[in-house]
Amino acid sequence: MTDLDQYADDLHAFVAARGWDAFRNPKNLAMALGSEAGELLALLQWLTPEEAAARPTENPAFRRELAFELADILNYLLRLARSADIDLLAAAREKLAVNEQRYPVELARGNTLKYDRLAGAEGTA
Repeated sequence: MTDLDQYADDLHAFVAARGWDAFRNPKNLAMALGSEAGELLALLQWLTPEEAAARPTENPAFRRELAFELADILNYLLRLARSADIDLLAAAREKLAVNEQRYPVELARGNTLKYDRLAGAEGTA
């Protein structure tokens, strides 16, 4: 069992003890996840890229607030995966393998183009 699996079990126990399982369905959890992502965006919204990179290391209160928003996102993501019976790490590993094929280093390094726009990608002009 990984640390993430153990944490997901601990989170499930926390939720079950409070009777929140009644609200455990993919729609509700996806909506809550989106709300938490919005809170993360609001925290960073008006910062320049440089400020967003520097603030977590320069401001302990900001770093803690950022960490808590990320933790909220992780919690809802884990609950959503469990409610849909998805092994999140297995899915992430599979997606990484797909992306390895879509974004070969020699074509993708140093740019942000989508895989179907990379030079030499099938179907590009």
